[in-house]
Amino acid sequence: MSFLKKLGITTALAAILLASPAMAQTKIALVVKSLGNGFFDAANKGAEEAAKELGDVEVIYTGPTKATAEAQIEVINSLIAQQVNAIAISANDPDALVPVLKKAMERGITVISFDSGVAPEGRQLHLNPSDTNLIGETIIKLAADYLPDGGDVAILSASSTATNQNAWIEAAKKVLPEKFPKINLVATVYGDDDSAKSTDEAKGLISSYPNLKAIIAPTTVGVVAAAQVVTDQNLIGKINVTGLALPSEFKKFIDNGASQAVALWNPIDLGYSAIYLAHDLAVKGDKAAPGAKLSIGRMGEITLDDTNSAAMAPPFTFDKSNIDEFAKIY
Repeated sequence: MSFLKKLGITTALAAILLASPAMAQTKIALVVKSLGNGFFDAANKGAEEAAKELGDVEVIYTGPTKATAEAQIEVINSLIAQQVNAIAISANDPDALVPVLKKAMERGITVISFDSGVAPEGRQLHLNPSDTNLIGETIIKLAADYLPDGGDVAILSASSTATNQNAWIEAAKKVLPEKFPKINLVATVYGDDDSAKSTDEAKGLISSYPNLKAIIAPTTVGVVAAAQVVTDQNLIGKINVTGLALPSEFKKFIDNGASQAVALWNPIDLGYSAIYLAHDLAVKGDKAAPGAKLSIGRMGEITLDDTNSAAMAPPFTFDKSNIDEFAKIY
């Protein structure tokens, strides 16, 4: 091959390399409970926002199709093989994921949990979306505010092993005797963040408890399923559905009266904050330790407690006065 031809090929390759965008230096996996969940799709929007802001991050948005610990373990093993720099995970089980996440950390991968936590030995820090006790009180208050005479209510949760759901329910139970003595919690059932199962569980509650006045679902999948059942069974005005919901998914049930009000934090902010924390631990060398103050970008900063956990922001209530505005956002 002639010198000029070689020079031409070399120059062309150099031009291609210069024209191509630089490869992201840091790969951060956002591992969710299950794919196809609007809450986590919104969290991924925030994750991508943080990645763009940080400039050197590629977000790998992944998770199983079913919300089980076993399926998440398979996903994590795949990420370890890919040699990602960090994993931010919303756990389907706080304990079952610990061995595989310890394996990830032993390979030099930064591990944090967000939304639904992992036991402390399986992660470096945990980001709660909000304060656990405040969420527990909020979900009961959302029902009690529209039951001046009290009455029977039931909880439709996600999976029976979901760390965040169980903590919120326990916090809710604690405030009942003192702050909401007229509210009678008759049952807690689990829909596994599956629309079909959540629908069946909602129907079961209505059938089993003829005096039921409210269904509280601290899960964006369950609350939609329950509201649809109340709508389909012409029970609007008889059973109020409330809990934690995405405004964009739930607006129609506020509009039709199946629900009076729901609450949530901004999942976009949660995904953004999780990526920010994972990046700064993996890249900047920030340390997760009790009392440490860590940046979450435009969201400000958090201070870790004795379990290396912190809360992002208080929940926000959506009702007829503001649902239209926020449904356009998330």
